[in-house]
This record gives sequence, structure tokens and C-alpha cells, in this order.
Amino acid sequence: MTERLVPGDPAPAFSLPNSTGGTTSLTDFSGQQVVLYFYPAAMTPGCTKQACDFRDNLASLQGAGYQVVGISPDPVAKLEKFVAKEELTFPLLSDSDHAVALAYAAWGKENYGKTYEGLIRSTIVLDGLGKVTMAQYNVRATGHVAKLRRDLGIETSDAA
Repeated sequence: MTERLVPGDPAPAFSLPNSTGGTTSLTDFSGQQVVLYFYPAAMTPGCTKQACDFRDNLASLQGAGYQVVGISPDPVAKLEKFVAKEELTFPLLSDSDHAVALAYAAWGKENYGKTYEGLIRSTIVLDGLGKVTMAQYNVRATGHVAKLRRDLGIETSDAA
């Protein structure tokens, strides 16, 4: 398991296939603040709730200067279906070999002292210079976006 990221760490570079058939790289967001969230599987109840929460709060996050990017081990075809079904309006990236999740310490779990492989639901916030400003691991799918907005100091009164 990779050591968890902490504020001030450089964000590991990545370039991954996205849900629109192209490629998205960290450098595409140069000069922008980014919320990277890692989720286990598209179209599951928890991941759908979390993605829809990001979708429903996207305007306020973007208004505060943040771009949102979701990353999962799902294949591109499943991400395409997820985007269409839930009308998601931010990039979803396919990390099928878990290399990016591993680099961000979002791969590998420990439960009752036993380590096993799996995605750790995590959110990493980056500044415009590619540095980590916040790293949250083992987050809950439900209520996470509201907590993230509070942690980022973004007004929550207009949230649906």
C-alpha cells in the first residue's frame, strides 16, 4: 500500500481514458483547482449517490474555482453508460490497472488487521500548481460532498 498523500505533496501525474472516448491528463487542469474523487464501481448504489451529489453541487464547486474529476477501475464502456444514465457533467476516468489509484494511495484496504486489494473511496483536492491541499480517505458515499463543501468553505445553503 502506498503512503497516503498529505497537504503539500506533489500530485502524481496521470493520463487516463475518459468516458467520452478521449484521454484526460492532470496537465489538462494546469492552473486550476481540482477535486479528484476515487470511487469503487459505477452504477452501484453508493457510487451513484456520490456521483449525483457531485453533479448536483457542480455549479457551486466550479463557482468556487474547483473542477471535479471521478476516477474508478471501471472500463470506459461502463463509464459511458453511467454518464448517460445519471446525466453526469464532469469527466469520469478509467483506471483499469489501478496505477493512478495506487499512486494516490487509494488502492489497497486494511480490515481487522488484514490487507487486501480494493479501491479506497477517497477525495484528493489539488491547487492550481499541482499540489495536494486536502486528502480524505475512507470517505462515505452519502453526505461526502456536503462535508467536502464545508471543509472547503463553500456555502451550502443553495445545495439541493
